[in-house]
Amino acid sequence: MDSATFLFIIEVLGTVAFAISGIRLAAQKHFDWFGAYTVGLVTAIGGGTVRDVLLDIPVFWMQTWWYLAVTGLALVFVVLFRRSLLRGKNTLFIFDTIGLALFVMIGIEKSLNTGYPMWVAIIMGMITGAFGGVVRDILINEEPLFFRKDIYATACIAGGVVFWVISLSGGTPLFQQLACASTVILLRILAVRFSWQLPTLKDDQQYAEQPRRRSYKNWRPW
Repeated sequence: MDSATFLFIIEVLGTVAFAISGIRLAAQKHFDWFGAYTVGLVTAIGGGTVRDVLLDIPVFWMQTWWYLAVTGLALVFVVLFRRSLLRGKNTLFIFDTIGLALFVMIGIEKSLNTGYPMWVAIIMGMITGAFGGVVRDILINEEPLFFRKDIYATACIAGGVVFWVISLSGGTPLFQQLACASTVILLRILAVRFSWQLPTLKDDQQYAEQPRRRSYKNWRPW
């Protein structure tokens, strides 16, 4: 199997995973079938579209109808198994995390194949993995997960750094890709399991609303 075929298969799998996550979330918001398909499609192709435009290469989903078709299959899958998918608390997280990991890897590989340096590839990996979810959350009127304190974009960057380190150490391309995807998935799981979060910025009003700490200088035991 050549590199182009492998990347195409991974991109299709990532499209399926992201489409299911988007459609599942749209179903939770009681969208109709067309609305759910649109949300799933935007989730699946949004990041890759921005990546290809920035890299000045043909937009991937315009080269073949496969991506539109697999999004339709994802919709059928959600319709058939909607009860199990909507009842399961972790199904959205699972499919979103798998799609994120695969798309980060794809973004890095495509950027490197286009001739860009590794630091650009890491940024493109993050955009490929995360931007579709940003558009999805906007469409369903949710605060984008990308901008919350959850470990999301940070996991994408960490996966890219692992890819870079292994490439510098002479690792095989397959090992680089697997390590990158595994890092993203592992960080997302650990972040949810142990409630890891990035610090948030607070404005002056939030600081004013916090109770003032008692000064030890004026402390009395009574």
